[in-house]
Amino acid sequence: MPDGSLNEAVIADIARQVAELRRSYHIVLVSSGAVGAGKGFIQGYRGDIAQRKAAAAVGNLLLLNVYNRYFSQYDIPVAQTLCERHHFADRQQFLQLKETVQELWKNGIIPIANENDVVSDRELKFSDNDELATLMAVGFGASTLMLCTSVGGLLDEEGHIISTVNQVDESVFGIVRDEKSALGLGGMASKLTFAKLATRMGIQVAIFGLKQPDGILRALRGETGTAFTPQIASPSARQRWLGSGSLTAGSLQIDAGAVKALGRRNSLLAVGVRTVEGDFAAGEVVEICDEAGSTVAVARARLSSAQLSMQLNQQNVEVANANDIVLL
Repeated sequence: MPDGSLNEAVIADIARQVAELRRSYHIVLVSSGAVGAGKGFIQGYRGDIAQRKAAAAVGNLLLLNVYNRYFSQYDIPVAQTLCERHHFADRQQFLQLKETVQELWKNGIIPIANENDVVSDRELKFSDNDELATLMAVGFGASTLMLCTSVGGLLDEEGHIISTVNQVDESVFGIVRDEKSALGLGGMASKLTFAKLATRMGIQVAIFGLKQPDGILRALRGETGTAFTPQIASPSARQRWLGSGSLTAGSLQIDAGAVKALGRRNSLLAVGVRTVEGDFAAGEVVEICDEAGSTVAVARARLSSAQLSMQLNQQNVEVANANDIVLL
């Protein structure tokens, strides 16, 4: 609702449609609404970080109770899955998250995921649930990622929904309107950013709305909203995890020769690195940019930032092995 209160009619409709999809799919439902549901309990609410955390602590309980009430009508139990960035940034923690979700699926339980707003500063300031949904879709090897929006899809310059996007490029970003919700932190630009990542990992993406009858079911069939064509990709589970978003501890700018070498599936050598940013340890994931500043890959670094900074001009020093590099 505009004031942040929960729209139970919408949640009831989501439960009905998801109950139908559950017959054929394993589902993770990523839901916002905790902060909006809880902010009415915080006196003099202004929306600063501490107040948003407190509102989330109250609202998470309210939100899950409503979901539980409507899913129980279809004999479907739900579980709360509160995630933080380190659950994805650390390989072992991610595998534990994945095992937990798979165990929920085995028992017929639908996980309802949200950022752990009570303890997470960075998410509240910079990101949104579009990112969390994409991280889960990429990491879990999903076939489809569905992102809901109030405008029903990607709109063209005349305000009509574009039915299909084959590639998310600058021309697509150029038509985006600034329609960010007063309650959320995301907008269409955010959705396009993560649609681009997901489709590059071979995932079908749909941006859709719930105002039309059976919005979820029809969007999955390509009958409403905007469908984004997945690119041809067959990355391993490890590469999916490496490529799953902005979970980087630092960044490297490389020269044109190194960019070409990566394109040929070669390892990244120190001699091709121009600058090192951030404080990262060996084994952490870093972003790799070309000389224009565009991200071309993510990789697991074999050297720490300190070690690499001292060896930039040395020959035959491997910064990242080809098996640990995901081109974007």
